[in-house]
Amino acid sequence: MTAGERLVARAGHVLQHHPRQVTAIVAALLLTMGGGAYAVASLGPDPAALPVREILETVQPLSLEQQAEALDAHHFSLFTAEAVRSSDTAEALLARLGVNDAAAAAFLRQDAVARPQVLGAPGRQVSAEATDGRNLLRLTVRWPGDEGTFKRLVVERQPSGGFASRVETAPLVASLRVGSGSIRSTLFQAVDEAGIPDAVTSQLVDIFSADVDFHRLHPGDRFAVVYETLEADGEPMRTGRVVSAQFVNGGRNLDAMWFQQAGQRGGYFDLQGRSLERAFLVSPMEVTRITSGFAMRLHPIHHTWRAHTGVDFGAPTGAPVRTIGSGLVQFTGVQNGYGNVVEIDHGKGNTTLYAHLSRIDVRRGQAVERGQRIGAVGSTGWATGPHLHFEFKEKGVQRDPLEVARRYVVPTELTAQARPNFERLAEVMRTQLAVAASANMVASAR
Repeated sequence: MTAGERLVARAGHVLQHHPRQVTAIVAALLLTMGGGAYAVASLGPDPAALPVREILETVQPLSLEQQAEALDAHHFSLFTAEAVRSSDTAEALLARLGVNDAAAAAFLRQDAVARPQVLGAPGRQVSAEATDGRNLLRLTVRWPGDEGTFKRLVVERQPSGGFASRVETAPLVASLRVGSGSIRSTLFQAVDEAGIPDAVTSQLVDIFSADVDFHRLHPGDRFAVVYETLEADGEPMRTGRVVSAQFVNGGRNLDAMWFQQAGQRGGYFDLQGRSLERAFLVSPMEVTRITSGFAMRLHPIHHTWRAHTGVDFGAPTGAPVRTIGSGLVQFTGVQNGYGNVVEIDHGKGNTTLYAHLSRIDVRRGQAVERGQRIGAVGSTGWATGPHLHFEFKEKGVQRDPLEVARRYVVPTELTAQARPNFERLAEVMRTQLAVAASANMVASAR
């Protein structure tokens, strides 16, 4: 750990535990430095004793005609950006971009390369460079490409006055961002207030869900996270991986960081090097609410007390459903009151069932990976509303899926060769998380 990293870590520790004292010290230092600056300034010569010299020059002002000619000779470009709307015509989009160029509008309508990537892509960001006369010089659109890349459409005015288009492929550039927040009511509210993307929230839940019940958080619980943002030409394109995270839940301090050993698949470890990887995700859905747990309940249709041998997740129709683990699809189709069903064999006697689906996205015999989408929430079969009914079986016996998933830890050990690199990276992660957490503590104090 470098001296700079130790200093940042120490500063974060002091700021977290003594925010008011630090504020007072900084104020005192500012006052002291101000006094020092005044003392140094007062050591200079007396301005009244300096020699005075008068210089007179004749200035010939430009006439209004000359000024107008000078302005006419000066040209500048206008840069604007807008999101494409589903109702946009070429003229409407260019008008919002501040462009008034009939030739450019005609090109966007007719060009086989540009038209589908602009007018046929609502939601995409379009940036434009135009002359001070509102004629288009260059139009650019970016969208995700294959893994680690993005596509860039460029429409440019040519020396002849016409336009040409091309599509380029370029690498995404990863940068790190930090975020933190405190729970006042729900995780959703906290991450929204912290400006953290939904994709990061989903990863946080997957990382800590075996240890944290995100449906029963405590006021005062807090989190800090370091995550990747993948940028295209300096603009955020999408969210990458969570690099490290910390969650304080009911007084327990939980931490995690991503690490990949040479020749192995990467995964999450706590900062002491213990694996956090599990064979199964705790939930077949991203953050949602459990409407009926694994327990006795009053059946909503039959109105009798029955054992509920699964977990119900309330969600709107069409919400994606994912498999909690890798395996082979052993059944797709309709099963009586369950409606549309997918069953997956995960091996070693473990199977999962996903019911009431509005659609099925896999076929029997297909291999699936953990987290892969297999269907969508619906209300088929005996259902009073859209939701997902989920079951986990061990050797044919139905178990509480939340409890079972927590037991299946993937035994990943750090090798002796990987340990030094892990320790160095863990120290850096501690520093970054301390800085993020300190910023949240100061904001809360305010």
